[in-house]
Amino acid sequence: MTLPQRTFFTVQEVTIRWDCSPYDLAGWAIAGKLDIVTAIEPIEQGGEVLAGLVVVPVADILSMFRRWESWQAKRSVRRIRMQGQQGWTMIADPSDHIEIELADLMVLADEVYQFELLNGMANRWTDPGGAPSRYDWEGLYIALIRRVHFHGLPATQAEWIADAQAWFAERSRNGEVPDESTIRRRLGPIWKSLQEDA
Repeated sequence: MTLPQRTFFTVQEVTIRWDCSPYDLAGWAIAGKLDIVTAIEPIEQGGEVLAGLVVVPVADILSMFRRWESWQAKRSVRRIRMQGQQGWTMIADPSDHIEIELADLMVLADEVYQFELLNGMANRWTDPGGAPSRYDWEGLYIALIRRVHFHGLPATQAEWIADAQAWFAERSRNGEVPDESTIRRRLGPIWKSLQEDA
């Protein structure tokens, strides 16, 4: 069974996918090249109920995207934009200000794919010459290194393997991913080494 295309990627997933910093992503959003969204609970503004996915003004929370800033830092958002609209809606009631973390921020999958096409990134994971690799092991290693850097090691090797399987599943065009034993054979020595040094 093949799952449907993803609806969105988290900001962290996009930075791993594109091998860029959160600050790069913020810059592209400020320049209007893509929208960064979050989900909000219903609030009432000017007699209108606002809820669901809304665009976040990245310039207002730029400090969240700095390389040295904690991924868990929170900021309050005082304006939002409904998808498909041009102007920003100010949140008048201070009690309705939206508090977000970087982990709450997303980029819609359609925007991710469009950005990749426009910037020649659609085939970035193919090998440069020779027969193409069946699976993108190099991309996985990069993603796992970033995961360990930002969040530390998973609690168990099973979670480590599951993270790798999920990474492959998200990027698979046909639903095909390496089997668990293949992933374990490649990642097991890395896991063991990291446990010894912990």
